[in-house]
Amino acid sequence: MPRIAFAPRIWRTNMSLADHTDILDWPFARTEDGSPPPILAELRQGPPCVVRIPAGAAESRLGWLVTRYADVRQALADPRLSADETLPGAPVRIQVPPGGNPSSFLRLDDPEHARLRSMIQTEFTARRVKRLRAPVQRLVDELLDELAAQPQPADLHAVFSRALPTLVIARLLGVPEEDSPFFIEKTRVTISQEDPAVSQAAFAEMSEYLAKLALRKLTEPGDDLMSRLAVRHHATGAITLDELVGIARLVLVAGHETTTNQIALNILALLRDDDLRARVAADDGALIPNFIEESLRYWSISQDAMVRLAVEDMELGGVRLEKGDAVVISVPAGNHDETVFACPHRIDPERDTSGHLQWGFGPHYCQGAPLARLEMDLALRTLLRRFPDLRLAADPRTLFRRGTVFHGVTRLPVTW
Repeated sequence: MPRIAFAPRIWRTNMSLADHTDILDWPFARTEDGSPPPILAELRQGPPCVVRIPAGAAESRLGWLVTRYADVRQALADPRLSADETLPGAPVRIQVPPGGNPSSFLRLDDPEHARLRSMIQTEFTARRVKRLRAPVQRLVDELLDELAAQPQPADLHAVFSRALPTLVIARLLGVPEEDSPFFIEKTRVTISQEDPAVSQAAFAEMSEYLAKLALRKLTEPGDDLMSRLAVRHHATGAITLDELVGIARLVLVAGHETTTNQIALNILALLRDDDLRARVAADDGALIPNFIEESLRYWSISQDAMVRLAVEDMELGGVRLEKGDAVVISVPAGNHDETVFACPHRIDPERDTSGHLQWGFGPHYCQGAPLARLEMDLALRTLLRRFPDLRLAADPRTLFRRGTVFHGVTRLPVTW
């Protein structure tokens, strides 16, 4: 693909209050109760505004922040907004080591994106995920047995909500169980981006591990995703080793980090609201599937991770974007747009939340959504049945992660 040259943008001078603010700083931080920042509601009243955003090797650059639901939805699907982080001036939320390959097809455009995405298309079909129901249920039961044996208060996040996706993804990829703590820790450090140098080192270690695992699967294949990628696609020359590692790393990050935090936040939402919990637990958990989707909308854990680069002049939300402009797509802002979701700062398990954007929209819609839904459903359903008197053992305002790519908790102390 030929390189795209961008002329430097001459930014307007009559900028709004938020325009000189870095999206990683206050007032774009989450509130004490974990909700999206109030400034997003204020910004939704007008067109996209200009903020400072990450931009790869550069410390920061100016770009557009998109906050209204319709604009967010358009930006996620519009091919004129490129996800390719290798383009000059592309905003980057997860820094990789110099010379390191990008974060797989999640940050590529079609046709390369579609080619690599197709390699795992069959891994998350309804039929294949249905076959995982019994194994995932066994893992849920085993982990809750461990929780029951813990002295109280116990950290439910460490014992259960962090451990379950770890074990599920390890088995899906074909990672030996004894290696799970290593690659999950490297994933956590990579995503945190608290210290770029440390995060880049973790990224390199994780990539090296996955490359060695893929090569081992060529001679010792099993019934797992890494084996199928190695034997069916890498050995035949359909994908390079770097591409294989990128696919596996994306499955690892998306399948572990997001599901881990969402399971914990689902539980937290119920533990801090007795009425909500009673409604969700009633009728043998009939509302659980819809509550999960509503909780995804409410928490919107992807924060400011969706970034794009305009590859041609275009209009978005009433403003004119020039070729080379950077864009931050605020999924939390779109999911809390009061013109689409009435009283968005209230979790309503009976709300029609089918249009929420936490799974994405368009060509980058999350392929792993069926598996994540299965894990969240079984986790919540079984926990409510086995621990009907579960209670928080800490002020919920002290539990949230701060300043990370994905929203979540650091711990979840409980008693019963």
